[in-house]
Amino acid sequence: MMTTPLFHGVIPPVATLFDDNGRFSPEEQGRLIERLVESDVDGLFFLGSAGEFAHMSDALRQEIAECCIKQVAGRKPVLIGIGHSGTQQAIELGLHAQRCGADGVVAINPFYNPLSESNLLAHFQRLSAALELPVLLYNFPALTGQSLPVSVIVELAKTCPNIVGLKDTVDTLSHIRETLAAVKPVRPDFAVFAGYDEYLFGTLILGGDGCIPASANFAPQLTCGILKAYREQDYARAVALQQRLSLIPPLYSIDLPFYNAIKYALQLTGLDISCNSLPPASPLTDAMKAQIKGILQQSGVI
Repeated sequence: MMTTPLFHGVIPPVATLFDDNGRFSPEEQGRLIERLVESDVDGLFFLGSAGEFAHMSDALRQEIAECCIKQVAGRKPVLIGIGHSGTQQAIELGLHAQRCGADGVVAINPFYNPLSESNLLAHFQRLSAALELPVLLYNFPALTGQSLPVSVIVELAKTCPNIVGLKDTVDTLSHIRETLAAVKPVRPDFAVFAGYDEYLFGTLILGGDGCIPASANFAPQLTCGILKAYREQDYARAVALQQRLSLIPPLYSIDLPFYNAIKYALQLTGLDISCNSLPPASPLTDAMKAQIKGILQQSGVI
C-alpha cells in the first residue's frame, strides 16, 4: 500500500482571465501560469470555484483546460475541475481532461438537488470507474448546499483506488479532523487538503497534506512559507506566517462572487492582467479596491 499522497502541498485554484469583451485571454492566463510555475507551489488547479467554472459553457471549460494544460507543459502537476450538476456531464469533462494530458481531476458533488448518501456514493463511483485519472473529491457545502459525509469519503477511499484525496472547503477544522482520523488508517496515501487559507497550519498539525487556497494566486509565499517552515519544524515562523495569512480571508467577502477581488490582488502584486469576470460578477468599485489594497498591506503582501 502506498503511504505518500500523489498530490500534496500548496496548489492554487487558479483564476481564469478574460479580456474587456468577456473573452478568455490565453495571453493573460499565460502570464499568471508562468508566475505560478516559477513559484514554490506544488501544482495548479484550473476551473475550480475561483476559476469561475460555474458561469461557463462546457465548450469554454474545455477550451480553457486545453490552453492551461498546454501552457504548463508538464512543469507542475495540473488538476482540472470537472464539477457539474449531472454525473454524465462530469464524466465527459473528465474524459476531455484525460485526453488533454491533465494529471488529475477535481470533482465537487452535484449541486442544486440534495442527494442521498447512496446517490452521492454512486456519483463518485461512476466517475472513478469511467476515468483513468486520479480524482480529488471537493467538499464545499456553502456552495453546493450539502457536505460530503465522512462515511461517504471513507467508503470511496476504500472502494475507488483512483480517488486519491479531498479538498475540504469547510469553515471548521472538525470535518478535516474527523476525515483524517477515519481515512488515513485505511488509505495512508489519501490526501486531505484544507480549502480555506486560515486552516493550513491546523490541517498540517492534524496530519493533513496541504492546502488549496485562493490566496496562493497572489501570495503563494505565505502558504508555501508555512508549509516549508512546518516541514523544517520552524514552528515560530509557521505561526507568524499563518497569522499574516489569516488576515486575508475578509478579501473574499468584499464582493460576491469574489473573482474580481483575486484578480485585483494579482494586479496589486504586479501582474499585468485585467480584472474582468463573467456575469453575474460586476466590476469592483473604488471603495472595494481600497479595501483589497488595505488587506494586502496589512498582511504584508504589498
